[in-house]
Amino acid sequence: MKNRLLYTAFVLTAMIGGISASHAQRATENVVIVTLDGMRWQELFGGADRALLQNKQFTKDSNGTHKRFWAEDLEERRKKLFPFIWTEIAAKGQIYGNRRYDNKVNNANKYQFSYPGYNEIFTGYPDTAVNSNDKIRNKNTNVLEYLNNQPGFEGKIAAFSTWDVFPYILNKWRSGIYVNADDTLSFPDEKLQLLNDMQFLTTRPIGVRPDILTYMSAREYLKAYRPRVLYIAFDETDDFAHGGEYDQYLGSAYAEDRMIADLWKYLQSTPGYKDKTTLIITCDHGRGDKDKNNWRHHGERIPEAGQIWIAAIGPDTKAMGEAKTGGQLYQEQLAATIAGLLGHEFRAEHPVAKPITAIYK
Repeated sequence: MKNRLLYTAFVLTAMIGGISASHAQRATENVVIVTLDGMRWQELFGGADRALLQNKQFTKDSNGTHKRFWAEDLEERRKKLFPFIWTEIAAKGQIYGNRRYDNKVNNANKYQFSYPGYNEIFTGYPDTAVNSNDKIRNKNTNVLEYLNNQPGFEGKIAAFSTWDVFPYILNKWRSGIYVNADDTLSFPDEKLQLLNDMQFLTTRPIGVRPDILTYMSAREYLKAYRPRVLYIAFDETDDFAHGGEYDQYLGSAYAEDRMIADLWKYLQSTPGYKDKTTLIITCDHGRGDKDKNNWRHHGERIPEAGQIWIAAIGPDTKAMGEAKTGGQLYQEQLAATIAGLLGHEFRAEHPVAKPITAIYK
């Protein structure tokens, strides 16, 4: 009991940023960040929603989707949807945001949609002036830009996204980092020309390149250029949710989990990355829940849309598994956490929230 109380106290203190980040040497030399756009915590922690599965308006292939993703037992059900997260990360990492245990992760920005969320993740600053999804060059310094200016990281930062607004969110013109997004498809050399061709020639059922091509582009870039910080931004979960296609939303979530598993397998089998890389997975915003029609939507008018989650695994991340104690984290803490994992303190011309020091020892 005494050990459990000490453990709980540590987690709560770390969650609110009470333990200051140090510049001590860490095993982490590389960081990979993956986001699943608009992926609800409800499915991450609870698996497929029975009511939405049975709703023909949202789930056209109700029988097939039920067979793929339904189980009466909650833990089995969520593992069917996110097998990598609920096997590998649950056993060896940390997962925050299960509100059934009063463990909360939230947007600090009030807008609860994509550009403000991604700005918050990477700048540590929920700027009220960032209030649209328009293609506006971000004035705020992001942590990837900061790291790109540190010794040993120059030219070793890359971002791959399905959504074509990311060059603006990360301000590639000022930051100098390599951003491969839906409107900037080409690779630096001819070795990856096949992927260039596929990206231009593929069908686009939801108007953007498929997440699998975003992932394959990032994976092959990783193999060829060996970045120290890599960001992959998936988008299909949000697009299918807005379209009211719950079966496709679940299918994309499952596929993205498998891509993350594939990436982690490569990292853990490759010298220079094996046991030297921390993986952080999160989302930009949540979605509605209380009104079943609102699962498609997010934004200021939907209270649940600010409810998100964070998962992490790596050599400096203690194997705590699913956090089952009360506490509060915010999206704005991730920027300083990314820098802290690499032994740096992220500083910018704007305020930066404290890191989540429970993610590293």
